[in-house]
Amino acid sequence: MSTTQPLFSLLPLKPIPSNPHKRSPNPIIALKSDPHLSGRKLRAAVIGGGPAGASAAEALAAGGVETFLIERSPTGSKPCGGAIPLCMLDEFSLPPNIVDRKVTRMKIISPSNLTVDFGKTLKPHEYIAMLRREVLDSFLRARAGSNGANLINGLFTGLEVPSTAYDPYVVHYTESAGEDSVAGIRRKVPVDVVIGADGANSRVAKSIGAGNYSFAIAFQERIKLPDEKMEYYRDLAEMYVGNDISPDFYGWVFPKCDHVAVGTGTVTGKPDIKKFQAGIRDRVKEKISGGKVIKVEAHPIPEHPRPRRVQGRVALVGDAAGYVTKCSGEGIYFAAKSGRMCGEAIVRASENGKKMISEGDLKTNYLKEWDDMFLSTFRFLDLLQRVFYGNNVAREALVEMCGDEYVQRMTFESYLYKKMAVGNPMQDVKMVWNALGSLMRGKIVGREMARLRL
Repeated sequence: MSTTQPLFSLLPLKPIPSNPHKRSPNPIIALKSDPHLSGRKLRAAVIGGGPAGASAAEALAAGGVETFLIERSPTGSKPCGGAIPLCMLDEFSLPPNIVDRKVTRMKIISPSNLTVDFGKTLKPHEYIAMLRREVLDSFLRARAGSNGANLINGLFTGLEVPSTAYDPYVVHYTESAGEDSVAGIRRKVPVDVVIGADGANSRVAKSIGAGNYSFAIAFQERIKLPDEKMEYYRDLAEMYVGNDISPDFYGWVFPKCDHVAVGTGTVTGKPDIKKFQAGIRDRVKEKISGGKVIKVEAHPIPEHPRPRRVQGRVALVGDAAGYVTKCSGEGIYFAAKSGRMCGEAIVRASENGKKMISEGDLKTNYLKEWDDMFLSTFRFLDLLQRVFYGNNVAREALVEMCGDEYVQRMTFESYLYKKMAVGNPMQDVKMVWNALGSLMRGKIVGREMARLRL
């Protein structure tokens, strides 16, 4: 038996108020500096209420840690394809009603419009769940609250770093005073540990000098289609590649509850993102004609993990840590997974909130476990992006290989279940040989070998 990595990975709610019964009415919540935590529980602040932050807060609160989840925009949404792997539904106990569409048909379209049906090897029970981020995020935050987390609608504004290993961090934020109020209420809360889940432009990361990283720009339009056009996308997702759509990524048309999400992303051509969006719209113009744009979204997407993800008793998760895969741009599962792993690591190290934790605890119980589990996958997909997204010849080779049913099955095994796919040695050799043949025709192998020698 052999193990094979995937050649291609697929890719108005009310604000949640603070709980007055779990939060002091005073701007400062008292906290004594005590390494033994006598008479109280470990306290944690989670900044950001997306899948990473909400999953971290749920794990912390359920594990006995007093938890404050601070989210600045509970009704907001992120420009995101919204595709999640099948295993996430069970692993995170997600209810069926938050899934908009069960995609069983996928098409990948090359620069020359070569179209490959990428869903023909799906098993009868398999599908890719499509959902809206605002629905998922709201559900996960509410569940964190039901497990005991204090949900705060507020904007994180700064972090005071302690001078000793036991003194508290002081989290500053501006709490919303209500929908009709312009000014917020400035507050601060001392805590023992901080989790930064506040996205690619993380203020928590800046507070601890976590270092910079390159990021892509994702741009997406939500388009409501006429009924007959929407029926075409009922269970179909499309992915397009080509220089007209992105110099280093792909474009997508993903179905939602009553509309489609049409978008693209890029690293190298960020100022030209609207030009690339026009490119994807032009490719699908007949399929979306008569549609009405109901929302336009743009957001930075990290391209690699930050140089530093743990500093003192502060840990970064999700986009703040840089956990978005290249090649596929997948981030939802890795965000929720990293948040939960970090929260559970803190619970274990603190013995269910009974003792103080250290930087070493976070590095050993969270960071090392995360890297051992996923770092090789991130590196592999980084390599695939460099090889296959460099020019249109390489993209044609990518789409050509995606027509192979063995490639598709290995991809789905890895993507849907987030585990290393167990392949057939003879088929692996054939797959590699076909891949090399496609790349050599495009002179891609020689180019990458030359880069490795530099």
